[in-house]
Amino acid sequence: METQSFVLRDVPNEERPRERMMHYGAQALSHAELLAILLRTGTRRESAVHLASRVLKECGSLRNLVDMSMEELISIHGIGPAKALQLRAGIELGRRLSRSTMEDKPTVRSPKDAADYMMEQMRYLDKEHFVCLFLNTKNHIIAEQTLSVGTLNASLVHPREVFRAAIKCSSASIICLHNHPSGDPTPSPEDIGLTRRLVEAGTLIGIDILDHIIIGDKRFVSLKEQGLL
Repeated sequence: METQSFVLRDVPNEERPRERMMHYGAQALSHAELLAILLRTGTRRESAVHLASRVLKECGSLRNLVDMSMEELISIHGIGPAKALQLRAGIELGRRLSRSTMEDKPTVRSPKDAADYMMEQMRYLDKEHFVCLFLNTKNHIIAEQTLSVGTLNASLVHPREVFRAAIKCSSASIICLHNHPSGDPTPSPEDIGLTRRLVEAGTLIGIDILDHIIIGDKRFVSLKEQGLL
């Protein structure tokens, strides 16, 4: 009797791991389906999902798969050097992610922390750059974005651009910074006015503006410390 051949093209779209991941997200997939995406293809007689299921069965558990060497992976029927490398690369990324923690991200505990973080990047700029640091609830910096590049004496930015970027990265709060190319970080009336508009908008949206810091040449001014927020 001819052995039945299983290939992924015979499987309905909604049951294919890539389509399911696109539609439902990675969390909805089984171990075998996620493994099948890493493997990309199966063998002549079985789909990537069937191959992935067999690999897991032969390994005994996902934990055992993680600990397998290249040689051990290649010894599994259907897993050649290319597929073994794909699996090892995926496993190594997972290991690195598990070792990383939010503590690896810079934490802002004071205006000086934010100023020090951006000082060398901003103090030499010959035009005003308006930069936002987006923070999570623990004041870790989760993203950084330059939202405006102005002239030598003005930097124009609209609150909607600031909060659109904050919402996109799920930020809990924001620290705004911009540089004064003159090297003097004294805030201008325009700086103060912009800050107050941002604070008002943040209050409505529910995302706090923690500070607006002006960077000069090895100097900075925190509008929060100046009582101007």
